[in-house]
Amino acid sequence: MKMNSGGSIGGSKRRLSSSRGLGGAVREQRARLYIIRRCVIMLLCWHD
Repeated sequence: MKMNSGGSIGGSKRRLSSSRGLGGAVREQRARLYIIRRCVIMLLCWHD
C-alpha cells in the first residue's frame, strides 16, 4: 500500500507539471536538455 501512495504522489506531481500548459512542459524539457548538455561537455573536456 505504501508503494501505491508513493506512486500517486509521483502522479500528482506529473499532473501539476502538465497543468502549467505546453509552455511549462517545453521549458522543463529545455532545462533538462541544458543540464544534460552541460554534463556531456564537462565529461568530454575533463582532463586528468
